[in-house]
Amino acid sequence: MNYVVAALYKFVSLPDYRELREPLLDVCREAGLRGTLLLAAEGINGTVSGSREGIDRVLAWLREDERLQDLEHKESLHETQAFLRMKVKLKREIVTMGVPAVDPNRVVGTYVEAQDWNALLADPELTLVDTRNDYECAIGTFEGAIDPDITTFREFPQWVKEHLDPQQNPKVAMFCTGGIRCEKATSYLLEQGFEEVYHLRGGILKYLETVPEADTRWNGECFVFDERVAVNHALERGSYAQCFACRHPISDEDMASPAYQKGVSCPHCLDRQSDEQRARFAERQRQVELARARGEAHIGAEASAPSSLRGDKKIRGGQAS
Repeated sequence: MNYVVAALYKFVSLPDYRELREPLLDVCREAGLRGTLLLAAEGINGTVSGSREGIDRVLAWLREDERLQDLEHKESLHETQAFLRMKVKLKREIVTMGVPAVDPNRVVGTYVEAQDWNALLADPELTLVDTRNDYECAIGTFEGAIDPDITTFREFPQWVKEHLDPQQNPKVAMFCTGGIRCEKATSYLLEQGFEEVYHLRGGILKYLETVPEADTRWNGECFVFDERVAVNHALERGSYAQCFACRHPISDEDMASPAYQKGVSCPHCLDRQSDEQRARFAERQRQVELARARGEAHIGAEASAPSSLRGDKKIRGGQAS
C-alpha cells in the first residue's frame, strides 16, 4: 500500500492547547498514524503518515474544532511508513523564532497562491528570501533566492537586521517548505517596518504540487522532515540520503567520500566529531544493523544528532516548515 504523508499547520489562538494533547494523541493512535504534531498557544504544526482512511479521520477530527476548520495541509505518497512513532508535543512556539512579540494571528504578510508565484518572481524590484536553514537551501531553492545561511530559524531575525532594509528592499517575498516559517517571518518583517511583504501559501510543497515542471522556477530537490529526506518536483522520493550522525542530507558523491562511514560520519561533520562521538555513533549503527537483521525497528536510529554536529538544528521529527 501507499502511505499518505500529510504536513499540516495553522496559526490560531489555542489557549487550551495543553488539554488538546491527549485527545489528539489518542485519535492519531486509533487511526494508525505516526509522526509528530506540535501544539502551542499560537497553533498547531506537524507531519503525520498513515493510510488514506487514517489521515482523513484525523483531519476530520481536527476540523470539527471551528478554530481549525481551514487547517492548512499538503499531501504526498510514500511506499513505506515515514515515521517510527506517534508523538504530540507541547511547545512555546509551533515554529521557534524566539521573538515573543511576533504574532501571525495579529499581523501577517500577503499570501501568494502557488499558481501566481512565478508572476511575482518576475518582478525586478522583488527581494526573494529563502527562510529555511542552510542544509535545506543547499539541495534546492527558487531561482534568484537569497540564502541567509542560517542553521536555525532563531537566527533569522538577526539576519534581517543585518541584511534587509525597508528602504532598500521595499518589496520582499519569502518561502519555506510548508508555509509556516515564511508566514511567521512576514509577521516579523511587518513589525520591523517593511510594508510590502509576501509569502508562498502552502510553501514549496504546494508549489511543486501545483506548477508543472515545464514552468517551474524551482531548482533541485526539497528537503522534507521524514525518512524520505528529500522529494523531487513530482513529490516522489528524491536522490538524497541522510547522515545519521549530523542529520545533513548527503549525495552519492558525499557517500563516495573517505569521510563517509554509514551512521558514523560524512564530509559535513567528520571534522567536528570527537573520538568519543565516533565510537558512540559506530555502536549505535551496529545496533541498528542487528535490529534490522532481526526484522525490528531500532528507535535509536531516529535520535537527534548532538548540537555540536548539527549547528543546534533538529532536522528530523515530523515538523512541517
